[in-house]
Amino acid sequence: TGINAEYGKQYMLSSLRTLRLSSRNPSRKNFVRFSTLTMSAGNTWTKEVNDKGEFVRKPTTFRNSISKDSTFPPEKDRYHIYVSYACPWAHRTLVVLNLKGLDHVISHSTVHWLLGEKGWEFNESSPDPINGFDLLRKVYYLSEEGYSGRVTVPVLFDKKTKQIVNNESSEIIRILNGEFNEFATNPSLDLYPSQLRSQIDSVNDWIYNGINNGVYKCGFATTQSAYEQAFHLLFKSLDRAEEILSKNRYLTGSQLTEADVRLWTTLIRFDPVYVGHFKTNLRRLVDYPNLFGFTRELYQLGEVKKTVNMFHIKHHYYASHITINPSRIVPLGPDVNFDTPHGREQLH
Repeated sequence: TGINAEYGKQYMLSSLRTLRLSSRNPSRKNFVRFSTLTMSAGNTWTKEVNDKGEFVRKPTTFRNSISKDSTFPPEKDRYHIYVSYACPWAHRTLVVLNLKGLDHVISHSTVHWLLGEKGWEFNESSPDPINGFDLLRKVYYLSEEGYSGRVTVPVLFDKKTKQIVNNESSEIIRILNGEFNEFATNPSLDLYPSQLRSQIDSVNDWIYNGINNGVYKCGFATTQSAYEQAFHLLFKSLDRAEEILSKNRYLTGSQLTEADVRLWTTLIRFDPVYVGHFKTNLRRLVDYPNLFGFTRELYQLGEVKKTVNMFHIKHHYYASHITINPSRIVPLGPDVNFDTPHGREQLH
């Protein structure tokens, strides 16, 4: 099939690089470092590892906002969000888009799940309905000719001016939360209420560092020490979240906020991907009764459940990260049932 052909082409390229590098330097330590850092340009995580073998995520580039007094005012049918169903950062925007009832106001489409040599791509199964491009990079070129930075999802795109408004997920979800209420079918939902903002910001900070980005710091580490440091912080942070959710229904109390959405998109991927693929295997999500119940509760919201595409999630990670999984075999398990009763109603 076309997918297998793409697998084979990228696997051959990776293998050739590996053979060349290993013949030049038989040292296992240097072999791992060099083979990782020379992986394909499309897989940008290979360029975000420092000399200590630590994954250090680079900041996003386009940081404009949408407001009535700005270059980009809120308008129906003007904006489009490019996402990947596989990506937890892009997944945040889909969840908020649906919870706010904005899917009829702002359109969205997904890239193909395989992140290969050319970066995020569109194809017949995942086309670009706005510009008809074959590569997401070309959307970036519309905003900045000759753009050479990271090409990431999500992308909030202005169809009128043909520009990227923003590609930072944490800012896009706040735009969706507050700037389109006049068009939303659920305008009363406020995921960033003024009275909780300082608490939300604090929770976001340690969850991002320890959990959201923590799983990536485990998976993309190229030294044992970098992996272990990230691993211990990850499970310290998960234990902290478990303790909070043993007493509160949500992370900041009785109200669902953006902090919950940001945690949830990592948790839904934890057992299917991160435990095995990223070696985050001290405990599984199902071993945390409160985190697992919390994950099931949000999943069972109809507007949230329809944003989950586990095929895209599993195939993206296991097939795209060929320095971690060169065989590209996608595991059949685990069988996690997110539809069982969550029992969170008793908490306030």
